[in-house]
Amino acid sequence: VQLQASGGGLVQVGGSLRLSCAASGRTFSNYVMGWFRQAPGKEREFLATISRSVGRTYYTDSLKGRFTISRDNAKNTVYLQMNSLVPEDTAVYYCAASGHSGIYYTSDSLYDYWGQGTLVTVSS
Repeated sequence: VQLQASGGGLVQVGGSLRLSCAASGRTFSNYVMGWFRQAPGKEREFLATISRSVGRTYYTDSLKGRFTISRDNAKNTVYLQMNSLVPEDTAVYYCAASGHSGIYYTSDSLYDYWGQGTLVTVSS
């Protein structure tokens, strides 16, 4: 499956962005989807994941409810709504797809396909 992330950009502190990740090539609803990010000089970090069809979600604790993952299987797209952004959210954001059989995953090693990344910059 090919993944194309979009929606990044420059935003001020306290602002919001919605990232999108469009999938193509295979049946989107067969894949668990996840969002990760990588800030300069840091390791890639798990943010959120969503199951195939029922839409069960799981988030890293550090997001404190500011981000919401969702998916629209009819549009082959997964979203990440980001609110109350702070400079520490500045990073390249990646979407990923997992073909493994579990409900959802937090480990990047269990994701098979990755988007190219979209840069989010939060200015103070």
